[in-house]
Amino acid sequence: MKIVAVNKKAYHDFQVLEKYEAGLVLTGEEVRAVREGRVNLKGSFAKIMNNELWLLNGYIKSKEADRTRKLLVHKRELKRLLGKLQERGLSLVPLKMYFKNNVAKIELGLCRGLKLYDKRERIKKRDAERQIRSSKQEILNNI
Repeated sequence: MKIVAVNKKAYHDFQVLEKYEAGLVLTGEEVRAVREGRVNLKGSFAKIMNNELWLLNGYIKSKEADRTRKLLVHKRELKRLLGKLQERGLSLVPLKMYFKNNVAKIELGLCRGLKLYDKRERIKKRDAERQIRSSKQEILNNI
């Protein structure tokens, strides 16, 4: 599995509840661009329109860089996602794009947006853990 693009901003801004894998409908030029890593998932999202799943605002460098792209999922997954998205505050956010068995795939996360205080709390916790690790390492080096 070759990872092409990761949406780091999504992990910062959202709490990922569930993950789904979907195929991408791409043109030949877009497949070449994806293989070369000319992809940006920042600010993109997935939406169900006319009983089909679509990727919006995903950037793949080609003639039509910002066009909406169809995502391929099983019908039962689509129905399940439709039910989940009815809940307030949930959205589908692309987390990473990769090649699996020479087929372009995208990992979608069913996400809930984080509040500012949640982000600050997460940062404080991460800094405290980092400080504990460094102090442990310092103690081990002094022995």
